[in-house]
Amino acid sequence: MNEPTPRERILVVDDEPDIVALVVYHLAKEGYRVSSAASGTEALATARRERPSLVVLDLMLPGLSGFEVLEQMRADESTAGIAVLMLTARREEADRIKGLTLGADDYLAKPFSPQELVLRVRAILRRSAAVPSTGDLLTIGALSIDRAAHTVTVRGNEVELTPTEYKLLLLLAERRGRVQGRAQLLESVWEAAPDIQTRTVDMHVQRLRAKLDVAGDLIETVRGFGYRLHAPRET
Repeated sequence: MNEPTPRERILVVDDEPDIVALVVYHLAKEGYRVSSAASGTEALATARRERPSLVVLDLMLPGLSGFEVLEQMRADESTAGIAVLMLTARREEADRIKGLTLGADDYLAKPFSPQELVLRVRAILRRSAAVPSTGDLLTIGALSIDRAAHTVTVRGNEVELTPTEYKLLLLLAERRGRVQGRAQLLESVWEAAPDIQTRTVDMHVQRLRAKLDVAGDLIETVRGFGYRLHAPRET
């Protein structure tokens, strides 16, 4: 098993000291560098200052809610690419959908197993690091993906993507022309966590299309099955 690199810093955001202590202990035991914040305002300041690889973010926070923190992170260029794992005591689908729509990479409902949380964190960071060593540039219409630099541009303008969004786009681009079922995408991108649902794929595709602007139309919905990225038609 690969040990976490020293660069993998994780920020844990929760106003319950017992939960913070539990999460920090298990992540630190795995070799991650861990810091914590007890409020939304503190979380944003720490994320901007430390630029962690991932934020474990509780939704129920004093002051700014976890949703507001996530929204501000995704709107700020300095934190837009940081991975986020939501922690929530709420099991309602609407809350999960809202978090995913705002750009969360994954979610975990309380009460949770510390071991499962560590596995989720590891999976998200693996998605972030899963960049081929080849330096080739993949260009499809207005869309360009530099697999060595881990960057995406549309008509020359860089697009900030989360690790999950990047891996989803890269997979669709590398398999362009071929339909990818939702179950296939869950297995390849999310590594088929047991409670992740196909709605998760739809929310990420929706966000991805919006971020890609004119290149968003390259991602085609295949009704009743999944998605396909197609090359633009010649004019």
